[in-house]
Amino acid sequence: MQPNINFNNAQFEKSAVSKSQYPKSDMLEFAFAGRSNVGKSSMINKLLNRKSLARVSGTPGKTITINFYNIDNKIYMVDLPGYGYAKRSKEEIAKWGSMMEDYLANRRQLVQTILLVDSRHTPTKQDIQMAEWIRHYHDSLIVIATKTDKLKKREIEERLDDIANTLELTEDDILVPFSIQGEDGRATVIDMLEMMRAGELVPYDERL
Repeated sequence: MQPNINFNNAQFEKSAVSKSQYPKSDMLEFAFAGRSNVGKSSMINKLLNRKSLARVSGTPGKTITINFYNIDNKIYMVDLPGYGYAKRSKEEIAKWGSMMEDYLANRRQLVQTILLVDSRHTPTKQDIQMAEWIRHYHDSLIVIATKTDKLKKREIEERLDDIANTLELTEDDILVPFSIQGEDGRATVIDMLEMMRAGELVPYDERL
């Protein structure tokens, strides 16, 4: 049995814009994708009990590189560039698409790409497109609904149902509500990463 990952032992390792710049390592990778303002950096910091390891920008779309975080020398958490930033040029959008396609299709160390969506809103067309990309390259879709701390408790279930219906989640998929306030979702995501690393993940819905 593999030892548990110490998620407090984490460091930023490198940024990349092409496969020649990816880490030269066989460690398993878990990637996080989502819109530019969905809160990926905040979620990563929450998972790792750090305030600013992943840089949180006040300017959506600032992250245009693939960022690799070394977690306890056991796995990489990979922050993918955010999409949906309206001020990007057509050339930048095309470059983003090419970079994402190459990483998702050809990175053999990649175990799972996890989609982040804002729990307050219905997933966008781009969210749906990213979900389709993930389904193409992975057996199941894992979705983290961020910013649930900005919802009233009675609203959360309704919003999760909307996300599940819009993304057409099946019984093989996973939907996890996540808040950077308190511990909602943190233990679930860490458990998922541990189980996927061991090849033992059984799909479930945290609400059940």
